[in-house]
This record gives sequence, C-alpha cells and structure tokens, in this order.
Amino acid sequence: MLNDPLAAALAKIMNAEKVGKREVVIRPASKMLKVILRLMNEQNYLGMFEETDDGKGGQLKVHLLGNINHCGVIKPRFSTKYQNVQKWEKRYLPAKDFGVIFITTPKGITTHLDAKEKQTGGRLLAYVY
Repeated sequence: MLNDPLAAALAKIMNAEKVGKREVVIRPASKMLKVILRLMNEQNYLGMFEETDDGKGGQLKVHLLGNINHCGVIKPRFSTKYQNVQKWEKRYLPAKDFGVIFITTPKGITTHLDAKEKQTGGRLLAYVY
C-alpha cells in the first residue's frame, strides 16, 4: 500500500526521465494525479497520457518528452497566501520564472503563476523544473 501515490508517481517519472525512457506506466491513477499530469502537459514538461482501467485502481501511461530536470512533492503540504508564493519559489525552484509549483486552492489545483494572478492561496503540492 502506498502512503503517497503522488510522490510515488513523480519519483517514477523522474527515474524514467533520468534513464531516457520515452514512456512510463503509473499505478494507481487518482484524480489529483491526473490534474497534476494535465498541468505538466500544458507547461510542456510531459507528453499526452492515457488512462486504462485494469480493475485495480487504474493506470496511466505517460509519454515523456525529456524536458524534466527535477520534480517532486512538497512535504509537509505548507499553507501559503498568494503574497508569500515568492518565498516558496525561491525555496523550491532554481531560478525566477523557471519551473512551476502546483498549489491546491479553493478553485482547484493550479500553478503558482495562476494562483498569484487570481490572488488566491492554498496548500503546496509539488514542483517541477
């Protein structure tokens, strides 16, 4: 049993990127994981992903583009106001305007850039650059 499926999925993606694989299969699939992968796709870190039902929680087949330098989850899931997002950018991203932090807000999971634009805070989930 996995304690943190998001952390396991991002670690699997990171390991597959390091060895140069073109696709990776992630199990189990969750709604939050699908949203994070969709946002990574929109930011051009990942290719498309396909969901299949294997009868055990589902699986996702993710196509890799080779654009990820590093990704991971943020533990513990710190709460933040939109005014303090820059502090977390400095902590988890290597440079300004390089990479994305994913934040869960009352309006759904979004990137830190959208959260600043919409002036909403939330809890930090993960980062990628």
